[in-house]
Parts: sequence; structure tokens; C-alpha cells
Amino acid sequence: MRARGISYDTGFVREGVTSREVFDPETVARELLVIRDELHCNAVRVMGGDPDRIELAAGYAADLGLEVWFSPYPLEQTEEAMLALFADCAERAERLRLRGAEVVFVTGAELSLMNKGFLPGDGTDERVASLRTQEGFAERIAQAGARVGAFLAEAVKVVRERFGGRVTYAAVPLERVDWTPFDFVSMDLYRSAAIADRFTAGVRDLVAQGKPLAITEFGSAGYRGAGDRGGEGLDIVEYDGQGRPLRLKGAYDRDEAGQAACVRELLEIFDEAGVDSAFVFTFALYDHVHRPDGDPRDDLDLASYGVVKVLDGGNGTTHPGMPWEPKDAFAAVAGHYRAG
Repeated sequence: MRARGISYDTGFVREGVTSREVFDPETVARELLVIRDELHCNAVRVMGGDPDRIELAAGYAADLGLEVWFSPYPLEQTEEAMLALFADCAERAERLRLRGAEVVFVTGAELSLMNKGFLPGDGTDERVASLRTQEGFAERIAQAGARVGAFLAEAVKVVRERFGGRVTYAAVPLERVDWTPFDFVSMDLYRSAAIADRFTAGVRDLVAQGKPLAITEFGSAGYRGAGDRGGEGLDIVEYDGQGRPLRLKGAYDRDEAGQAACVRELLEIFDEAGVDSAFVFTFALYDHVHRPDGDPRDDLDLASYGVVKVLDGGNGTTHPGMPWEPKDAFAAVAGHYRAG
């Protein structure tokens, strides 16, 4: 693959609440150095809902020579608010590009699932549930695709008026995006047991569309059986009304080896299929902390897609001063990218 990447979470913002409460610039700079030097990435997708944070992390990444995928990630926002966010971030991304950085602008992600007005439902859970109802399914998918397409046509115009680099959008397959105005075909693409038998062929079909293919999200959570659930690994978590994780819904067995094997297998599939760019999800999920002692339902890291486990207070020993420890998936990513 040309771009060997991972996503970097600066904090997802929902109704004013951020998923990463502490955002220390020194920690961010050190983590991006780890991403380059130890994970052997040459690209990073900088994600989040706060433009200041995205710009800060993107600037550190650019200074390290990483290709930056500048990725504002709106949650539960109106179309008007999303366009304002993209306009702001496009101007910031352009300033970074004019400094000499290699920058790709990602015009949002999974809009139909994560924001209002594309699918029925007041929240992500309700929208996902609507996709499990067979009655009227085809009509809902067609309407969602049309709404996403109409919005993206406007959003791309807003972005290109302000940003002179390459532009894409992180889609989910149900959206059936018209890729004509974009420079990459980009998919958040998870393999689950339900589609495992046709997953590789599906990746090859996406590559065959002609434009460079980026897999903007893929990976697995870290409990036994999570790989079979694909992108639904976080469903084992109970959240409060503002999206903050509270506890697991039951007791689950840690399976870091299984998470690592899933990530490694997907990287091999993408390499063999001719994927241009891939971004493991994710370096860390700061609100899904590791609590190995006490009630097993409190160990939120089991549901995390991070390649490091964020500690519940204190710092790790592998990287002194860092509030996390690498998981098996860290070594899997590093080994594959080093060889590539």
C-alpha cells in the first residue's frame, strides 16, 4: 500500500461533550512520533469534532513528515452546522498544505448513521435499528443515498472553494456514493462473520472502480468474538444520554491475540487487493479505559478498537509518561507496516 496509516482520535464531540477530556499537546506530539517511528506509519487520519484540536495534531503530524488525512467528524449535527464545520476545517487544512504538507481532506464520515436527516431515527442506535427492519428497507436505503449524495455535492463545493488538495469522504457501503467529485474512493469497511465469505471479493470490486481506494476505518475490538462482529464491537457498552461509556453489558473475555490476528488478516487482504491507503481504527479510544481489577464490566478497553489500552489513572511502563500500554494489535500493525 502507498499510504500505511492509522486513525488518531482528537475527541469526538456530541452535544458539546468530548470523548477525550484531556488533550495535552506534549502527549499528542509524542503519540504521533510513536505512530511514525514505532508503528511505521507514513500517514495518519486525524479525526475529531474540534477544529482547533484537529489542526494542532495535524500540524505535529505534518512536521513529522506524515501524510495527513484531515478528518472533521460531525455527530448529530444539522446540515448547516456540518457545512460550517467543513468550511472552517478546509481553511485550516489549506494553511497546512501551503506549508508543504501532504494533506487529504475527508469531508465527514458515515453521515447517514452519525447525523440527522438521512435515515429515520433520533440517534445512531435508532438509525442502525432501522436498517435491521426488512419492511421498506430498499426504500430507506435509496432515500438515504439520495440525501447523502445531495448533501455531499454541496459539501464538496464548499471544501474545494477553500482547499486545493485532494478530497474524499469516508463512506459506509449502504450510502452508494457517487465518487465523481472525489479524488479517492474511501470506505469505513469492517469484516464481520455475516460477510466474511465475500469480503475480499468486495474489496477487489472497490479497487476495480478505477480511483485509488482508501479504507478509512477497519479493525476489531479486543474481546473474544469481537472480530465476528466487525464494526459493531462497541455494542457491548452501555452509554449515557450524551454518549459517554458507563460499563459493559456483561462479562467478556479479553482476546488481544484475536484482535491482532483480525487486523493483520485485513491488512494482508488490502495489500493483495491493491488498496492505495489504509487506516487502522484506531490508535487509542481515551474514554474506553482499561480497568483490569474489580468488576469485569468496568474494563471498557475490552470494547476498544485501540491498539493501545488507555490506563485508568497513572502511566504505563513501556513508554514512560504515556497513559497507555501497547496491545498485541500494536505489534501486528508495526510488523506489517515495517515489512511493507
